[in-house]
Amino acid sequence: MAITAKMVKELREKTGAGMMDCKKALQETNGDIDKAIDFLREKGMASAAKKADRIAAEGLTHVEIDGNTAVLLEVNCETDFVTKNEMFLELLGKIGKALLNKKPETVEEALETKVEGDETLEAVITRAISTIGEKISLRRFTIFEKTDNDVFGSYLHMGGRIGVVAVLENTNDEAVARDVAMHAAAINPRYVNREDVPENEVNHEREVLKQQALNEGKPEKIVEKMVEGRLGKFFEQIVLVEQAFVKDPDVKVKKFVADKGATVKTFVRYEVGEGMEKREENFAEEVMSQIKK
Repeated sequence: MAITAKMVKELREKTGAGMMDCKKALQETNGDIDKAIDFLREKGMASAAKKADRIAAEGLTHVEIDGNTAVLLEVNCETDFVTKNEMFLELLGKIGKALLNKKPETVEEALETKVEGDETLEAVITRAISTIGEKISLRRFTIFEKTDNDVFGSYLHMGGRIGVVAVLENTNDEAVARDVAMHAAAINPRYVNREDVPENEVNHEREVLKQQALNEGKPEKIVEKMVEGRLGKFFEQIVLVEQAFVKDPDVKVKKFVADKGATVKTFVRYEVGEGMEKREENFAEEVMSQIKK
C-alpha cells in the first residue's frame, strides 16, 4: 500500500513520534493507523506523544555563524526552566550547525536533515524531549548569506529571549553591525528602508492621518501637507534606518551606518513566543490539584 504524506501527518499528530518513524511504522503495518500506533508504542518511539498537545511558547533564539553564512533560529519549550538546561543549550547549537550545513528551506525539510550519522534532526529533538520531559520544537529559522565585503551583526537579548541578525554591506566592522542588531532588538522596527513598506500599508496610514486632521478641524487645503509630515513620524516608528539610533538619539541609524561607509542590507528579529498561544496557569489551583490526588 502506498504511504501518503497525509497518512504520515495523521499518525504524527496522534502519537507525537518523528516523521520518519511514522512513515516506517505505516510501511511495516501496511498503512493501518491503529496498528502503526501500536508499532510505535512497542518500539518506544511514541514516548513523546503525551507531550504533543502541550503548549510550548517559552524557549530561546540562537545564532550560528560560519564564514559567509549565518542562521537565526527559535526553539520552543514549555517552561523557562528548560532554557537553562545544558542539554537544551547544546541542542540549540546542534540545530544551528545542521541548518548551516544543509541550508534547508523549511522547518519540515530541516527536521528530515541528517545530523548524526543516519539520525535525523527530528530524532535528535525527540530524544531531547524524552530526556528533558517537555515538548520541544524548532519553530522557525532564517539563513543569511553575505560576501567578503559585508559583515554579520548578531545580538541576543536576555540570554536569547530576543535574537537579531543584521547584514551590513561595504564594511567588515562587526561592532557597527552588532550595534545595529542591538538597536533592532530594543526598538523592534519592521522594515529596513522606507521603500520596503508595502504601498497598501502606507496608503492606509495616509487615509487615517488625513481623517485625523479633518476631525481636528484643519483646513482641507493644508491637510495634505500635514499628512505627509505626519507620515514621517509613521516611518520613524517602523523603518530601521529612519529611527533615532538607540545609543545616540541625536543621530538616525541611516547616518550612523553611513558615517562608517556602510549600508544596512537586511535584518531579522525574533522574539520568543511572539504570536503564539500562551498557557495561563493558576499556580494555587495546580498545587491543590496535586494535593487531592
